[in-house]
Amino acid sequence: MNVYLTGATGYIGSAVAEALQRAGHNVTGLARTPEKARQLEARGIHAVLGNLMEPDSVAAPVRAADGVIHTANTNDANAPKADAAVVSAILQILAGTNKPFLYTSGVWVLGATGDNIATEETPVNPTPLVAHRAAIEQEVLAAKKQAVRTIVIRPALVYGRGGSLPAMLTKSARESGAARYVGDGRNRWPFVDVEDLAALYVLALEKAPAGSLYNAAHGPAHRVAEVAEAASIGAGANGKTEAWPLAEARKKLGPFADALALDQQISGEKACRELGWSPRARSPLDDLKSGSYARAASA
Repeated sequence: MNVYLTGATGYIGSAVAEALQRAGHNVTGLARTPEKARQLEARGIHAVLGNLMEPDSVAAPVRAADGVIHTANTNDANAPKADAAVVSAILQILAGTNKPFLYTSGVWVLGATGDNIATEETPVNPTPLVAHRAAIEQEVLAAKKQAVRTIVIRPALVYGRGGSLPAMLTKSARESGAARYVGDGRNRWPFVDVEDLAALYVLALEKAPAGSLYNAAHGPAHRVAEVAEAASIGAGANGKTEAWPLAEARKKLGPFADALALDQQISGEKACRELGWSPRARSPLDDLKSGSYARAASA
């Protein structure tokens, strides 16, 4: 299959591109700059230039693809409007083709779950940072009525390869001698390894029916204080941690602070049951203490 992948140079997208190639698919990746395009070409990925703030430039390569995976987001103040415009432009081109379109959302759209374990049936209650994604999810899922094989994937907190949010904890421990976390540390984060997540994208591309929604989470959720301690150990800070009161964190991080303070437990069982997804990665705590994060810290 010829797969068009946005975010191909990003943290999740890079892993998805590799998984697609291993599965025998050809990948066309979106690049923001000529330099990023050259990086993709060096990895055997056909590169096309485009800008998420210009939806038509992102959507144009869709016409030549057999399927589309959208992992990119703008990370911009105008993200809600721009991200929605990109998805709408892609869906418009795919209408009537029955081709697959995978949209990347995230479990933050579910809000705090507390002691309940959220499934795909749990009503959304998005934290403000990602409030726009709930409407995009619905637009994507509804597009099955326009003969698009639409799939929404909601990753939990992604870890592995020394990157993503856990790297922030490692960095703070390395630089200040204590891993700093937002809130009181009693809230829980659900996790998914980036390579396990990439495997799910491939399975969904190949097998998921139109209108499918999957929470991508594996293993138990972990208390943030425990995650920070593991990051501190891996960074050589002897397990020292520091709490950052939420009210103070909001002053610097804005709504991102509230997202980090969410208490969530998420089930990924549906993807395992329907698609045969079988995550195999080591736990995030082990990876932080003695895996990719510890290696990154020592480097």
